[in-house]
Amino acid sequence: MLFMNIDFNCLMMTFIGIFWSILFLQSGLDKVFDWKGNLGWLEGHFSKSPLATMVKPMLGTVTIIELLAGIISAIGVIQLWVAGSSLMLFVGLLFSTLSLIMLFFGQRIAKDYPGAQSIAIYFGIALLSFLLLLK
Repeated sequence: MLFMNIDFNCLMMTFIGIFWSILFLQSGLDKVFDWKGNLGWLEGHFSKSPLATMVKPMLGTVTIIELLAGIISAIGVIQLWVAGSSLMLFVGLLFSTLSLIMLFFGQRIAKDYPGAQSIAIYFGIALLSFLLLLK
């Protein structure tokens, strides 16, 4: 049978790494290539919050963390297939979860509750990803 030779745990870890790579590389690169657009939108988004004066450094920090999450997750997929280690996938997932917590915090402070709700869904996926990686 074809399915008897497939390592489903390795396959699931691969999908986890690809998922987080796509999510955060796209998000981070969008912030890099459309910095002014993102900054302008976020300045309006946070204009009535205690974070109004901190938008630019927060955007820079989130961008770096997102790019690290995506890059490390992609490296983790390669490491998994080349060396059989899931260490970098785990580290990528840590950065991914940190990014989500940062984004969730911002949405809550800005009182964007639907935005925070959508991030909470990703956070649930991150927790499930940890469970699958730690098996």
